[in-house]
Amino acid sequence: MSADAAPPMVEAIGLTKTFAIPAATLFGRARPVAAAVDVSFRIPRGRTFGLVGESGSGKSTVAKLLLKLEAPSAGRLLVEGQDIFAQTPAEELAYRRKVQAVFQDPYGALSPRMRADRIVTEPLRAHGMDRREAEARAPELLRLVGLPPDSARKYPHEFSGGQRQRLAIARALSVDPALLVLDEPVSALDVSVRAQVLTLLREMQQRLDLTYLFIGHDLAVVRYLSDTVGVMYFGRLVELGPARRVLRRPAHPYTRRLVALAAGDAPLGAVRLQGELPNPLAPPSGCLFRTRCPYADATCAARLPEMRLAEPDHLVACHHHEAVAAGAKAETGPMLQEA
Repeated sequence: MSADAAPPMVEAIGLTKTFAIPAATLFGRARPVAAAVDVSFRIPRGRTFGLVGESGSGKSTVAKLLLKLEAPSAGRLLVEGQDIFAQTPAEELAYRRKVQAVFQDPYGALSPRMRADRIVTEPLRAHGMDRREAEARAPELLRLVGLPPDSARKYPHEFSGGQRQRLAIARALSVDPALLVLDEPVSALDVSVRAQVLTLLREMQQRLDLTYLFIGHDLAVVRYLSDTVGVMYFGRLVELGPARRVLRRPAHPYTRRLVALAAGDAPLGAVRLQGELPNPLAPPSGCLFRTRCPYADATCAARLPEMRLAEPDHLVACHHHEAVAAGAKAETGPMLQEA
């Protein structure tokens, strides 16, 4: 198979995850809440796909599905063309090596009772490598992420925040993964340290041909690291396209507000989303964003917008994105949720 014909590293097809909220009374019924609905995207090998959106938008649910911490309610999730939820035990074991994660809080993700050398080699031992052979790889892994070999005998509390995140990255890289799930990996770090870790992630990607799913709130960081960006709102993708285009010329009203807020183009109060958050137990009809969108009208209440082209390779789920972009759409919303 040629490189052009090879399947993407990751392909999500109509991915949906619904959770059941326990009943409030003894004889009541559990109520479903959709955390991710009909999410579809691709990540080519060696590229970075960024997911952005407010807390509760479904980003972490997508990450948990890719890590097989949750199973989808519907849809498929393919990695290198294989459905990861139709794997044999042997295939699943190999998949656990192929996909690793780096989380937001490096201190919380590292055992305070383990020294650095044991932390970075623990995944190797979990996959059957002899203890001596695993320990021999520790100095190499520490050097790979810019930590001196003499740090091998230190405990996590003896490292700075940036060094702890480097340690977490070294642990993730120890089993030679092809795909990293990066869930807010620099948000807990100081600005100067954040830049160092981001540079390290880019260097590791180029050197090791890694593929990233990057989840973040800082749009500048997402734009720096990502090739493609997906914008999520209440479990649905509302915009998808090249990172520079989406975050510089956003097509969806929700993305426009996020970008304006991140850029500081207006006072915080002026760009704060008006209206009301949808009720996840009883979502509104039509477009979920209509309860906060200044351009919402009867069409938005009547029909759920489908993803369609705004520009080549740039998709948006908005009934009025052409008129909004042209400045021809009057502000008619928000349209609040029905009682």
